[in-house]
Amino acid sequence: MLPVISRNNWMPEVFNDFFDTDFMTRTKATAPAINVKETEKDYTVEVAAPGMTKDDFNVNIDKDGNLHIHMEAHTEKKEEDKKSHYLRREFAYSKFEQTLLLPDDVEKEAIAARVNDGVLTVTLPKMSKPEWPAARQIEVK
Repeated sequence: MLPVISRNNWMPEVFNDFFDTDFMTRTKATAPAINVKETEKDYTVEVAAPGMTKDDFNVNIDKDGNLHIHMEAHTEKKEEDKKSHYLRREFAYSKFEQTLLLPDDVEKEAIAARVNDGVLTVTLPKMSKPEWPAARQIEVK
């Protein structure tokens, strides 16, 4: 007697074997690219976030005084077709969290964040340094 092969048993394995190879590794999560740059006046953190809006982000200073960036987006394409059924269906779900230790010279109350063209930009202004008086002679009495 020949074994009965159910389409539901072997078809997902074919797709899994195809997608989970050395050439097409299957990743559970990916981290967006982060740039950090410094100028005389501030530090700037840039996070790649294509397709995300400002509502997908939560940027805050945690109880330890560190910068915490959290982004999360859900995307589901729904197309109803009564003549077919899914062999494989994947939802796009992006979640990312990063905590950055802030330098001591960051003015934490003045931190600002914005999203533009698929990039979250967090500006961390530096505290102004007190001006020291010019060199002078101190009289010894």
